[in-house]
Amino acid sequence: MDWDKLRIFHAVADAGSLTHAGDRLNLSQSAVSRQIRGLEESLNATLFHRHARGLILTEQGELLFDATVAMNKRLDAASARIRDSEEEVFGDLRVTTTIGFGTLWLAPRLAKLYDQYPDLRVDLMLEERVLDLPMREADVAIRMKEPSQADLIRKRLMTVKMQVFATQDYLDSNGMPETAEDLSEHRLICQNVNSAQVGASASLVQNLLTHDVKSLLTVNNYFGVLQGVLQNLGLGVLPDYVSQDEPRLVRVLPDIESADVPVFLAYPEELRQSQRIAAFRDFVQDEIIAYRKGLRDKQNS
Repeated sequence: MDWDKLRIFHAVADAGSLTHAGDRLNLSQSAVSRQIRGLEESLNATLFHRHARGLILTEQGELLFDATVAMNKRLDAASARIRDSEEEVFGDLRVTTTIGFGTLWLAPRLAKLYDQYPDLRVDLMLEERVLDLPMREADVAIRMKEPSQADLIRKRLMTVKMQVFATQDYLDSNGMPETAEDLSEHRLICQNVNSAQVGASASLVQNLLTHDVKSLLTVNNYFGVLQGVLQNLGLGVLPDYVSQDEPRLVRVLPDIESADVPVFLAYPEELRQSQRIAAFRDFVQDEIIAYRKGLRDKQNS
């Protein structure tokens, strides 16, 4: 099969238009159209339904597009490995993690990574969906559960617990809850139990909601929960790591917390020799060590 025709087919399928694909490839519309016709003739199949609004893939076209998407991702992985220097760290690094961990823990620390490696370009992808690392949807992931995908190198980084926090200003105005039953006098701020989150967090919230909570504010990520707490709206269910970086938080109901939530770093086996991956992995591990030391110092003070 002609690789050049496949490259052009992929661009057309991705753009949904001969004209737009031609613009990307610096080819005329007629040249793109000829290549697509030639590919269809070689396969003896129709790849696109053509209509006034653009092009839609046929069933055969969908099968071929899935194959070219996978090919492109594999080529990207090979290109990344080739570009990796044995001594220098540079280039693009796609990092995926959850919205909460990414906004509240990782992003505030990235300045240190850039200080070490100014030529590194990080694309931070924050979402609850688990991206497919072997298929090159991302280079490295930090997740709140052990990845189940095959062909991944994985390392357990730390353990997180969900706990309840408030500000001192809120507690001065509304009183310190002593037991879970006191939630009937407070507003609870938390993630909706039906939103994407780790099971330990949802279980803790469900348990708290059995105590006749006076008022409820739900947000679909922990960054929003934190902002609600800092605005003195109520008691918030948050991961314990936020307390180190946010001195305004006061832990309440210290006997109430979630089960342990493991945090894993993972990347594809084929990127084992990547200097960019190694630099990011070592940076995260150093920050975890500093984070743990900070917690110990705080507990001993």
